[in-house]
Amino acid sequence: MNQATSEANEEVHYVGFWARFLAFIIDSTAATLLIVPLVLYLIGETRLEDYDLQDTEQLMELLNRMAIQISLDALFLGTIFVLFWIFKSATPGKMLVRCSIVDAKTYGKANTMQNIVRYLGYFVSLIPFGLGFLWIAFDSRKQGWHDKMAGTLVIKGLPRNI
Repeated sequence: MNQATSEANEEVHYVGFWARFLAFIIDSTAATLLIVPLVLYLIGETRLEDYDLQDTEQLMELLNRMAIQISLDALFLGTIFVLFWIFKSATPGKMLVRCSIVDAKTYGKANTMQNIVRYLGYFVSLIPFGLGFLWIAFDSRKQGWHDKMAGTLVIKGLPRNI
């Protein structure tokens, strides 16, 4: 590592677990306010009392509706997050805590594929009891598993110009 790279790394401030968690709560709340009405419009309301859970056919219908709803939620949420990451290098929550998502090597803007992999990595981070997100608290560069998969970091401030 040359001296310029070493000096550049010293200026970088990685954003830790609690600030990122706060940003996620803000983003999730805002996204839910946008997504729920859209999904309700597309597939209608799913009410448990409308189903006889002892009836296998009705139970399967309910599970299918829930799967469609979860898939639509994930698709819409992913689209919103990835578009914000591409165009702003941050979601509104991250903007409020004044941080951005950057390429881990250059500290410049992450590319589109990194942003897509990062979002898909959320599911990998979530599945084992959220361990991939908790990893942020213990990692030296505050990377979650989704960041490691995508080659990204979350830093204070804006991405560097390349």
